[in-house]
Amino acid sequence: MKNVTIYTANTCPYCIKTKEYLAEKGIKYDEKNVQENSQAKNELLSMGYRTVPVIIVEDEEIVGFDKSKIDNVIC
Repeated sequence: MKNVTIYTANTCPYCIKTKEYLAEKGIKYDEKNVQENSQAKNELLSMGYRTVPVIIVEDEEIVGFDKSKIDNVIC
C-alpha cells in the first residue's frame, strides 16, 4: 500500500470530505493538522501551499478534494 499523508485544518469541510472518502475506500493515511501542529504548517508552507487539504501520495501531490485524482493516484 502507498504512503498517504494529508495536511488538514479543523474547520476545513474539504478536509473532512477527503478523510471520509479515504476511509470509505479503506485507505490508511497519516494526518498532519496545520492548525494544531506548527511543524506541519511549516512543512506545508515550504512546499509552496497555503491551503488544505493537500494529499501527498509517495511523490505525488493532490491539492483539494478531487475524487478522480485520488482514485487515479492511490487506487
